[in-house]
Amino acid sequence: MTRFLCLLALLFTAPVMAQNALPASPYAHRQLDDPAQEEKARSLMEELRCLKCQSQSIADSDAPMAGDMRSQVRERIAAGATPEEVRSWLIERYGDWVTYNPPVNAVTWPLWIAPGVLLILAIWLARGLFRRRKTDQKDAG
Repeated sequence: MTRFLCLLALLFTAPVMAQNALPASPYAHRQLDDPAQEEKARSLMEELRCLKCQSQSIADSDAPMAGDMRSQVRERIAAGATPEEVRSWLIERYGDWVTYNPPVNAVTWPLWIAPGVLLILAIWLARGLFRRRKTDQKDAG
């Protein structure tokens, strides 16, 4: 029974002990001093996906990882990197999925082609459905 209680206590206290004790990144919640650099960083952060939240940009997310990514973007912009260089670095580090506008390559081309194929398929199916209704109405009348 004692072992069971110890296991149960460990099960409920483990999530509390797993909290992130690391300090926040320096530019996670602080803007750059130069307004032009901050605008570049901000517009880039709107185009980058939070890897934890998945449906939010890193500019909108409160996740610690998004804060780290915001800090990395601001630090690199402050060091003189262009937004495209920072985007390329993040894509190299985290993969194409990190950006809302992934490049067209062998892995992502189905994402770019799928909407057109689905639209053509929907038009073809609707055309067949309308033809069938028209012939059914002629046969009934």
